[in-house]
Amino acid sequence: QVQLVESGGGLVQTGGSLRLSCAASGRTSSLFAMGWFRQAPRKEREFVAAINWSGSSTHYVESVKGRFTISRDGAKNLMYLQMNSLKPEDTAVYYCAADYLGSGSPNPLDYDYWGQGTQVTVSS
Repeated sequence: QVQLVESGGGLVQTGGSLRLSCAASGRTSSLFAMGWFRQAPRKEREFVAAINWSGSSTHYVESVKGRFTISRDGAKNLMYLQMNSLKPEDTAVYYCAADYLGSGSPNPLDYDYWGQGTQVTVSS
């Protein structure tokens, strides 16, 4: 089992920045691809960004390209999402997820473990 805990969410004004963190514990392994997803009220869970096990490959949904950066620290079992130039439409609960032996899929069904989520609210 792997436990994932997100932190770093909060309330920020349009144009502001936040840095989300995801801490992994339990049977952690460097063979996990990691991803960030988000879910706004009354909407489907949406892929945001993913990173492969080595950190050499990243993927982003088009709407966050150039504004968000995903990274990971394998030695510390941490993953980050740096979010800049935030917009009201970025408001959602953000979840981190782990995909054993994955490559960074945008499909939430490919992920084996999920955190509880952290709320990000961007005011206009």
